[in-house]
Amino acid sequence: MTGGLLDGYDRGGFFDEAIGADGAARPGQESLVGWFDSLSADDLRYHSTLRDDLLLSRGITFTVYGESQGIERTWPMDLFPRVITAAEWTVLEQGLAQRVNAVNRFLEDLYVGEQAILEDGVVPRWLVMSSAGFEREAFNVAVPNGARCLVSGIDIVRGADGQFLVLEDNLRNPSGVSYVLENRATMARVLTGAFEEMAIRSVDHYGRSLLAALKHAAPPAAGDNPIVCVLTPGIYNSAYFEHAFLARQMGVELVEGRDLVVDDHIVAMRTTGGLRKVDVIYRRIDDHFLDPAVFDTGSTVGVPGLMAAVRAGTVTVSNAVGNGVADDKAVYPYVPAMIDYYLGEEPILPNATTYVLWDNDQRAAALERADELVWKPVAESGGYGIVIGPSATDEELAGVHATVEADPRGWIAQEVVQLSRVPSCIDGGLEGRHVDLRPFILTGESIEVLPGGLTRVAMRKGSLIVNSSRGGGSKDTWVLEDQATGAAG
Repeated sequence: MTGGLLDGYDRGGFFDEAIGADGAARPGQESLVGWFDSLSADDLRYHSTLRDDLLLSRGITFTVYGESQGIERTWPMDLFPRVITAAEWTVLEQGLAQRVNAVNRFLEDLYVGEQAILEDGVVPRWLVMSSAGFEREAFNVAVPNGARCLVSGIDIVRGADGQFLVLEDNLRNPSGVSYVLENRATMARVLTGAFEEMAIRSVDHYGRSLLAALKHAAPPAAGDNPIVCVLTPGIYNSAYFEHAFLARQMGVELVEGRDLVVDDHIVAMRTTGGLRKVDVIYRRIDDHFLDPAVFDTGSTVGVPGLMAAVRAGTVTVSNAVGNGVADDKAVYPYVPAMIDYYLGEEPILPNATTYVLWDNDQRAAALERADELVWKPVAESGGYGIVIGPSATDEELAGVHATVEADPRGWIAQEVVQLSRVPSCIDGGLEGRHVDLRPFILTGESIEVLPGGLTRVAMRKGSLIVNSSRGGGSKDTWVLEDQATGAAG
């Protein structure tokens, strides 16, 4: 690499997923790195303009509330893709399937089982019962095939040694998969030359796989062709683009709460031809707004009587109500123990090192190192409320100390993970930027992991915050075929 965009590329002392310590492309990425290195700054600007025009013309957007310049933005996608080799993907795929399997068993045990894991003291009962995501309305509500986490999004990072770590579980309404598919469609048109030189596993089947998983979760009385719909809060929801996109991908109706009625524990949707029975609802509404008859009585986006129909077994709601207890950040440290308890296996993908702050000794030790750790409120999402100790002000650290002492159950602390980096297009050149990965896992007839996932990238130099609402971007994620066998690895 001489004289090209990667000339003088600085790895910055981090694990770079494309460029090795010797400055050469990592195995499997030679053609991609060479293709980018051959571009001029003008070439890069041309491809960037083409990308922007495609995204804009196709209306690929996301929404951020509370900004004076407007709430809708074109989706930010970086041109340099993230590559995962077949061997690396095998580890990820097996580890993700293992984790989702264990969490599904935990939720079944908790809501319709004997709560054996609590009785045996593996997970503290008080911790589970105090979780904001724990729902008593889910007790004794069966879910066909135990697929409570029908769609899961598990956040993965790579540390300084390149090892994959689980940073967070998203088991309620994980979002972002529509951008995985749109990123791929855009990249196939913008970087045709680079795309065609590499054997990349497809993600185009996701809509079919999601529909099959939802139909597999239908009540037994639904018959051979269950009716599925997507339930959205409406056009003002930040993920509405994804709701509409997935409904189109599956060829099913996109409905709002007012489009559904419940009569004698049967759910039906209004159509131009009259009421039509619904068997499976892929809901993108939080638990507390789902049914004003049992949750938030002021909800205008839910369906009165829906939970009674779910309890009667005439309709399936996916993901299941009550999943939030399993993706509570304070419960996250116990997932490796769940894997051991339910599966009798060692976790394939370890957690990031985490401290539980209701433990007096761990809390005291963590607060002494407040400026070295990452502090996360267990009830927040989207990167909000996080305090990164090494870059925090004295005032912010004092605030952490006070709030943690006042509510130790409400926080966890983690060691800073020096996130891996991938070359990214910055000001007409290529610079390393930190990334994470959200793969999507479906629990249907079997557990299926979509090859790749949503790679999020911190576009601000030095930043570890990858969330799009906080200035982050995205990358297409290329999982390579296993060239040794000619099959997907």
